Amino acid sequence: MQILIKHLYLPTLSLLGILLFYPIDGFERTGIKRLKRLELIQDGTITSTTPMLPGAMKSWEEISLNLLEQRSDSLKSFFKEDSNLQAEISTLFRGLDKSYSLSILDISDPAQTRYAHRNESLGYQPGSVGKIAVLIALFDQLRKIYPDDMGKRIDLLKTKSVKAGVWGLTDEHTIPIYNIEKNTLVKRQVVASDVFSLFEWTDHMLSVSNNGAASIVWREVMLMAAFGQNYPTITEEEALAYFKETPRKELTDLGNDVVNLPLRELGIGHDEWRLGSFFTKGANTYVGDKGGSIGTPMGLMKFLLRLEQGNVIDEASSLEMKRLMYMTDRRIRYAQSPALKEAAVYFKSGSLYKCDRSKGEPCGKYEGNVLNFMNSVIIVEHPDNCKYIVVLMSNVLRKNSASDHLYLASAIDKIIRKG
Repeated sequence: MQILIKHLYLPTLSLLGILLFYPIDGFERTGIKRLKRLELIQDGTITSTTPMLPGAMKSWEEISLNLLEQRSDSLKSFFKEDSNLQAEISTLFRGLDKSYSLSILDISDPAQTRYAHRNESLGYQPGSVGKIAVLIALFDQLRKIYPDDMGKRIDLLKTKSVKAGVWGLTDEHTIPIYNIEKNTLVKRQVVASDVFSLFEWTDHMLSVSNNGAASIVWREVMLMAAFGQNYPTITEEEALAYFKETPRKELTDLGNDVVNLPLRELGIGHDEWRLGSFFTKGANTYVGDKGGSIGTPMGLMKFLLRLEQGNVIDEASSLEMKRLMYMTDRRIRYAQSPALKEAAVYFKSGSLYKCDRSKGEPCGKYEGNVLNFMNSVIIVEHPDNCKYIVVLMSNVLRKNSASDHLYLASAIDKIIRKG
């Protein structure tokens, strides 16, 4: 029997090289070099064949949180089913695979939100959507290092350079490397000698969903937890010594705690969302797997809701995380819907598939015949103030369900917009 499985440390997204996040004008603030290139494309200095969508043109200062006035409201108060919305959403799944699950929250009127759902508590392998847990963990540790100074947290992200090492190996997907002086862009896989700032590694983790970058950011979160306020000045040699000298079980427990405990603090249960393994084989040199990974529409919706309330770590951290999720270039899957081209979208997609070739049936990339998870999380903000949040998860075997995600995106948008 020949079985093929794509784990977290293998490809989890299609078209990874063309997803770009963080507002285009963010170079001076973040030091993320690829943003400088986008800036030059926008002002006409550099010619690009990829048109910029209207919804991708927000400045980093224009991005805001939508539920700050509801910051003290409980999660439960948002999850009261709106019967009219529920009835319309339920009609969309006739003829579709029964594995589809979702959670939808219309926040166009923050004082009167509307909620609808389908199998919201059903668990799925989250794939690359799990990288958001690493993002939360990063900002959790940054707050512990600088409890009252967001400026210093941003400065650390911008100025702290770290080397990939084995943690960045291996991922077949590329990262964009832009040389400002030479005005050259190279896209290649991460190699062990790569050095980028924390901000750039975080951007690589989200903008092109690079698995190596995700493991590197997770490693740095562990170092922050271990070294505390001494972290900003630790050397590469001290970091290497820590991982070589610390027992593997202790490292595994710490790695698991730093990404999962912040989720529990948000009111997200163990079976609603957890992350149990790193995204690359190289990370397993030092850290083991623990507890498995799972995601549910409800668990991920709780995060997005808390984010809009400014309650993920703190208000400043919530806002910065939302900026890092802002999509500024070509969109895929759910976010590819033409209905969203004018809208600002804050998006992450992830997938995982498993093939059993012995069954003698069609099976391929994103078309697994044993497992075929595809997940989308998105905040949509239309210019006319129509705003809503969607978590869509599926496990449709033997079919690339990206087209279904796109169809549902257009249909959901139409329902939400008509009120």
